[in-house]
Amino acid sequence: MIHYNCDMCGKSLDTEEDDRYVVKIEIYAACDSMEVDDDEDMINDFEEEDDDEEVDNLDPDEIDSIEYKTFRYDLCSKCHSRFLQDPLSIKSIRRGRFSEN
Repeated sequence: MIHYNCDMCGKSLDTEEDDRYVVKIEIYAACDSMEVDDDEDMINDFEEEDDDEEVDNLDPDEIDSIEYKTFRYDLCSKCHSRFLQDPLSIKSIRRGRFSEN
């Protein structure tokens, strides 16, 4: 049996009783200004296959510098609601944690 925990609060999620939400994040460099011919598309597809082989041979420190990453998180229903209200945590960053003096 697979066991899940909420990646935000750490709550144990029972697959039969609790709702579980999956958040997938994809990060990559935007290439808005590139114009490519059809012939170049075929060349790029071939080069991408070679890139996959190169990634397998990279040192783990070098992998961090690659410009494409994916992340996957499991959330409980409470954290899912909070995430939808502020997915980039912008509100919590702006709200400083100051002591009351």
